[in-house]
Amino acid sequence: MSSLRAAHFFRIQRKMIKMKTITTLTAVLAVLTAGNMAYAGGDAEKGAKVFKKCKACHKIGEGAKNSLGPVLTGVVGRPIASYEGYNYSSGMKTFAEGGAVWEEANLATFLADPKGTVPKTKMTYKGLKKETDIADVIAYLASVQ
Repeated sequence: MSSLRAAHFFRIQRKMIKMKTITTLTAVLAVLTAGNMAYAGGDAEKGAKVFKKCKACHKIGEGAKNSLGPVLTGVVGRPIASYEGYNYSSGMKTFAEGGAVWEEANLATFLADPKGTVPKTKMTYKGLKKETDIADVIAYLASVQ
């Protein structure tokens, strides 16, 4: 191969690598963006059905009382580990340090993997696996203030 052909070959290879890198980065960005958007706009009505999995430990709505887990009425936007009269785990108290508030993003993370998000949490449920279920439950929780 002549040096001119070799230089041309390597120039083409570099361009192909750059194109692959750009394509890969674009795909990663699309996945990350889609993941964040998936939580917005959940269906509260569907979330009420999914929430049935949570009812064994959590109560919600007017007149709800603490059970194995704290009352979840008004949880969206509420400071973490702050519901009156509930004895939170040390893990949840640590997670709440600095005045953290239950927002869509941290709720989504917690609902997907409670023990992975908050080590030493009392919550024994392994988490919701479907992003649509998570988005729907968050929409339902937000609707019950």
